[in-house]
Amino acid sequence: MSERALTIGRLARTAGVNVETIRYYQRRHLVVEPPRPVQGYRYYPRETIDRVRFIKRAQRLGFTLREIGELLKLSDGHCADVHTLAEAKCQRIRAQLRELEALHESLQRLLHCCEDDGEATAERCPLIDALMRQPEAQPRPAK
Repeated sequence: MSERALTIGRLARTAGVNVETIRYYQRRHLVVEPPRPVQGYRYYPRETIDRVRFIKRAQRLGFTLREIGELLKLSDGHCADVHTLAEAKCQRIRAQLRELEALHESLQRLLHCCEDDGEATAERCPLIDALMRQPEAQPRPAK
């Protein structure tokens, strides 16, 4: 065994994840599962730490594991393709922000029902009443 090789437990601790995360990434083909010797443990190359950390950073940026797999396949030398994927992700995030803002505005309007209705009691909630009588709420498109 190389001094630089790691067991799955040490890999997980060093990368800041748990062992099941490493196994899940293996099942998703994001991390290569090393062969198991006849007797002994699998050993991962130290470079796997950087790969797992890359995956976690990309997840924090909102990339799905499928998208991360695409990024890992592209890697160096495909900057234009990576840029295209990142720009598409930015567009989806902007759309999600517009949807969240519309949902926020809808909820704010419902909250005003409580403030505007002087008849709120422990038995009757104007917000619940408004939700019961409104048709399926559709968020308004952002301006």
